[in-house]
Amino acid sequence: MQYPIKQLGIGLMAICWLVAGCKKQDVYREIDYNRISAIVKDNYNLSVFATALDRTGMDETLQEEVGPFTTLVPSDDAFARAGLADLAALKARSLAWVTRMVDYHIVPGKYELHKFPYLINQEVRTRNGGKLYISRWIKDNNTILTINGARVILQDIPASNGHLQIIDRVLEPYAHAVLADAVTADTLTLFAEALRRSGLMETLRKEGPYTVFAPTNTAMQKAGYATIQQVKDTDPAVLRALCEFHICNDLRFVNDYLLSIGATNTGSQRMINSFTATVTLVPNAQAPGEYKGITLRAPGNTADVSVIRQDILAGNGVLHMVNDVLRLTR
Repeated sequence: MQYPIKQLGIGLMAICWLVAGCKKQDVYREIDYNRISAIVKDNYNLSVFATALDRTGMDETLQEEVGPFTTLVPSDDAFARAGLADLAALKARSLAWVTRMVDYHIVPGKYELHKFPYLINQEVRTRNGGKLYISRWIKDNNTILTINGARVILQDIPASNGHLQIIDRVLEPYAHAVLADAVTADTLTLFAEALRRSGLMETLRKEGPYTVFAPTNTAMQKAGYATIQQVKDTDPAVLRALCEFHICNDLRFVNDYLLSIGATNTGSQRMINSFTATVTLVPNAQAPGEYKGITLRAPGNTADVSVIRQDILAGNGVLHMVNDVLRLTR
């Protein structure tokens, strides 16, 4: 895939010089089609992000002689997967949301990802101060780059004021400084009550990082916790044992497992209770040889536990939602 850059036509320069008051520096600003903003606008498969830049005014910033910036640009397919398949859908979002989203995709400085060490989740800070995690790893003799678990599909596109990285997912700015707030804010009321009752909610307010595999309300009900009152009536030690088997002392996006698990396609994840859950890669039926996600299984599970929502980032870790409870015994 190529990302063309417009070239200056002689006619454009002549017209600009004929306009009264047109200064020399204005000419150069007009004709530099190698700025980040211009490159985005010149590519039809980046049209949604281009619209987001226009709407927030960041197109002007990324066209000026400022920076450098590293801009993470979701493809139009990435926006479609996020439910923003057309420009009207993006325009229906609030300006505040679009501004947060755009700022979260812009990193001050020039980052060349091919020069990053081979490490998982190297932290950088975005324009609005949010945390991003960049992984560079070798998988099946290929070098893979991810950002918050999103794949980098085209890397280190040079611009005169920085670099562009094309990614396959829209990165969601995190709304909560700690995982305790993220769990409470989402539709995880039964698991959240179990965390409170067990005393582990305070753990998820600490620095971390942590990864939480949070059972949905339906999953908790299948495990015998049908109501908030039933959770409150349960021995806190029992709830603590349950909750500890869903938290690990690490930052783990789903794609981290895809990168780090070897040829067997099966690995493990140690939880804070010192027990491990088996992690299995889920094949991608549309792309043989590739994988689209993971399942988990504990000794007490009779079937794989699926991750039904992934990579919800908070300031001290990441939250995944699962469709069953991990069980030590049947």
